[in-house]
Amino acid sequence: MERITLVLADDNLIVREGVRALLNRDPALEVVGLAADYDELVGSAVRLRPQVVVTDIRMPPTFQDEGIQAAREVRKRLPGTGIVVLSQYDDPEYAIRLLDDGAAGYAYLLKDRVGDPGLLGRAIRTVATGGSMIDPSLVQELLAPARNEGELSPAEEDLLQQVAEGRPVKAIAASNGLTPEAVNVAIEQLFLDLARGASAGRQSALRRLRMLHTAILRREEQGETLSRLLPSGLADKLSRDRDAVHRTDRLVVTVLMSDVRGYSRIAESTDPAVLAAQLNAHRRAMNAAILGAGGTVMQYVGDAVMAVFGAPDPSPDHARDAMKAANDMHLRQRALDDEWAEHGLAPFDLGIGLSTGEVAAALLGSDERVEYTLVGDTVNLAQRMQDLARPSGTVAAETTVMAAASSPAASSSADWPWKPLGPRQVKGRSTPVNAYHLEVM
Repeated sequence: MERITLVLADDNLIVREGVRALLNRDPALEVVGLAADYDELVGSAVRLRPQVVVTDIRMPPTFQDEGIQAAREVRKRLPGTGIVVLSQYDDPEYAIRLLDDGAAGYAYLLKDRVGDPGLLGRAIRTVATGGSMIDPSLVQELLAPARNEGELSPAEEDLLQQVAEGRPVKAIAASNGLTPEAVNVAIEQLFLDLARGASAGRQSALRRLRMLHTAILRREEQGETLSRLLPSGLADKLSRDRDAVHRTDRLVVTVLMSDVRGYSRIAESTDPAVLAAQLNAHRRAMNAAILGAGGTVMQYVGDAVMAVFGAPDPSPDHARDAMKAANDMHLRQRALDDEWAEHGLAPFDLGIGLSTGEVAAALLGSDERVEYTLVGDTVNLAQRMQDLARPSGTVAAETTVMAAASSPAASSSADWPWKPLGPRQVKGRSTPVNAYHLEVM
């Protein structure tokens, strides 16, 4: 099981070690770094790239709001990092201030409730997947004045409660038997009602107005959240074409499969925290190479990477784009290997396979979870080509070489140094496959 990595920050040594001990009791969490002030927190986060930062709200040097400022700086440098702020201040304004720039990936908890069973762990898991969470007691504090002043109807109170808890619009609609469009209209009307109250000088209305502003920002950020949870490009496609979620597309694509050779052997002799940092750096480099060539990262499974070119949006140059990505992946990994060598770390030798053909592309799964999936022999053949790329390098099926040569972007058939490997018998095929080895350019 891959654990959620954390950097923990608090200037009080006793508090810091107490929270650390609490986190260490959860087998799904791993504290990889500690910090006592703003500079240490930002520096540790940038160096270690944890999935989540857990920080006190006040730390040196000024003991004002360094936790919030550091959280914003970390998110600016590492947009995918979740933030959990622990505070002794039960004034909802602190939570609202933290969420001023949008709530996705943020949580605000009171320190005296950290010991509540599962609360901190639940917050960490929530922000690690792009969700948000406000301490339940603060939600009640946010809502109580509105109820006392009679500003909201019971239906509006219930809607505000669900918004304050960070529930998605679709979930609110489902629980109330409404359409998402109707819920959106209700939220916007609630926004206008509170705006009128704020203009009349009612402070509670102003506070709730700010909270609903955060909720709207969160909805606008869902595209970014989807981009972290779904393959690159698919979030944009779903935004443009809502029916795509129910449709299966037949596409001609090029599939790329990558594998780190000898990863199990490297893992056996490398400190897990160090290996995690290497794997994170490797994934970032591979991701950059694939996206830079117009590909879609489908999934990471341990050290393996699967990508597709020509989906979810068709592209006439998918084969050449995949070749460019494979070449760049090798170059980027070599640069990483040179950097790691200075620290005595093991290099990652890559084996990459390419295959071109027709696939069925769809969002498959259940009501609770769906995944963008490619189905077809092209996927299997890319895996077989990757198996042939030993000890390292890139091997492509003949279909990829031919598609690249005939693509609109092809200038000549000799611009890529392919070395024919001849017919190769691969698992699952009754007839041999012509394979080609690509030299790194």
